[in-house]
Amino acid sequence: MGTATEFIGALVAIVVSAAFFTNAVEILGSRLNLGQGAVGSVLAAVGTALPESMIAVVAIMEPIISGGPSGDGAEIGIGAILGAPFMLSTLALFVVGAAVLVFRGRRGQGTRLNIDSGTIQRDLGSFLVVFAVAAGVGLLELPTFLKIIVALALVLGYAFYVRRTFQSGGELEGTPEKLLIMPRRQAPPLAAVIFQTLASLGIIVAGAHFFVDAVEHTAGGLGLPAGLIALILAPLATELPEKFNSVFWVRDGKDTLAMGNMTGAMMFQSTIPVSFGILFTPWNLTGLNVFAAALALISAGLVYLMLRRFGKLKATHLMIGGLFYLAFVIGAIVAIV
Repeated sequence: MGTATEFIGALVAIVVSAAFFTNAVEILGSRLNLGQGAVGSVLAAVGTALPESMIAVVAIMEPIISGGPSGDGAEIGIGAILGAPFMLSTLALFVVGAAVLVFRGRRGQGTRLNIDSGTIQRDLGSFLVVFAVAAGVGLLELPTFLKIIVALALVLGYAFYVRRTFQSGGELEGTPEKLLIMPRRQAPPLAAVIFQTLASLGIIVAGAHFFVDAVEHTAGGLGLPAGLIALILAPLATELPEKFNSVFWVRDGKDTLAMGNMTGAMMFQSTIPVSFGILFTPWNLTGLNVFAAALALISAGLVYLMLRRFGKLKATHLMIGGLFYLAFVIGAIVAIV
């Protein structure tokens, strides 16, 4: 299969599956009596973030378990761990903002995001704290016992965040009545809802896998270093296409679900995978890793401040993240050259 064909086939599979996933996960959330925050920031966010998180975990743990040489495992693992929240807090937020502009004609709220500000503000504030801690640990020489404490604190912090999110977030509105796989059935059985959720997620994962392969083939042909591939190209291939979920929700005016899918994934990616990095790699952040972490914090911090100050978000607020992503790409090119 040619690289171009692999790109196109994977992207089509991801887009179609994302439509099926958003349809099913909303119905599933409604059946479980979950709020918008729980569905967007936990159920959808973790469902789509978990597969790509395994890239980092496998890269780190495989040589440790097998007893073989680590090779580029630690470098790839650290790059993938940091690359995911960086991508989400910059380019992915830009994509959501751009989608708001594109679909403004069919959205009652136009270019303004009609979100549960409490849920999204809590997500962003929590992310800024945990990711700052994660990056700070990478800049300090800490003894092993302190690293264990920090890793445990991150896991417990995420558990606390999930608990709070499930207790709030507003009611689901405009939930679809029909599954896409059963368009004539008004009240599809729960088993069918779960099947469509898992099946569509599985196809998204498979599509992301082929998308990553295509990216790696292209990058390998260009002779790019493993760390840079892990930091930019792997998250670009896995995070961004899957966020078509958010684009579909933006199109339908379900902005809390769309933003929660992003901010919830940011929380997950900056806690659970980071704990593996802290425990099983040197976790010494330098150069582009530090630059990416700093840009992620600044980009998310600006959106958080906008939300706190005005109590609402506009498309342009999110699109600022694209400038930070562009700044990183320029910095990476300069560093390589």
